[in-house]
Amino acid sequence: MNQPLVAVSTDVRQFDNYTWHAAPQQYLDAAISVADVFPLLVPSFGERLDLESLLARVDGVMVTGSKSNVHPSLYGAEATEADGPYDEARDSTTLPLIRMAIERGVPLLAICRGIQELNVALGGTLASEIQEQEGRLDHRAPVSDDQNERFAIRQPVSIKPGSCLAGIFGAGEVMVNSVHRQAVDRLGDRLQVEAVAQDGTVEAVSVINARAFAVGVQWHPEYWAKSDDASARVFKAFGDAARDHAAARGGRLAAAE
Repeated sequence: MNQPLVAVSTDVRQFDNYTWHAAPQQYLDAAISVADVFPLLVPSFGERLDLESLLARVDGVMVTGSKSNVHPSLYGAEATEADGPYDEARDSTTLPLIRMAIERGVPLLAICRGIQELNVALGGTLASEIQEQEGRLDHRAPVSDDQNERFAIRQPVSIKPGSCLAGIFGAGEVMVNSVHRQAVDRLGDRLQVEAVAQDGTVEAVSVINARAFAVGVQWHPEYWAKSDDASARVFKAFGDAARDHAAARGGRLAAAE
């Protein structure tokens, strides 16, 4: 079977006197090498894009992490410089893309910023600078120029029994590389908690009664997907869901001919 096409979110960045729509290589590499899918970058042009047509042609959606944060106005909060940087062009693209993917039953994997976009897209809110809240751990990366150190697997999360992730990992704890300063606050409509950190921070969610795989994780499985079994399992499950969708879509197209 040919590799399923998977739509991938992009950040809007300014450098070399150009405006770029880009995604980090780790996500694309994990998609190709571990999920065995073909990543297709979606430019962040918001309502100028025909997302319905896109979703009729792809077999998955992956929403990546990013340095930027979802704009607070999208969940009823006041935007401050401290909560930035922002990427409103990305927001205008990913939030409707997430909602449409869920409604169409297109497999969805949302990572780091992605889980926050998923939560906001479904009506939830975000908490900022959670390391400053009483009883919360510091989930930020250590200060280092070494990316391997910054993204080291160091934090246990508890997988909810009977959840989608329990089917991937089994119930109990799994070690992850969670690196963030914002987190899910009020849970969005149709979402359920899949995993939590030791301090109760939501580390994974899934869409209730989703027609296909629809999971968000706050950690970074893309970084070690080729060497860490737990990280690989997330991408393999997503890839399997994309292949199932491709097979079903191919069957529907054949029946319509």
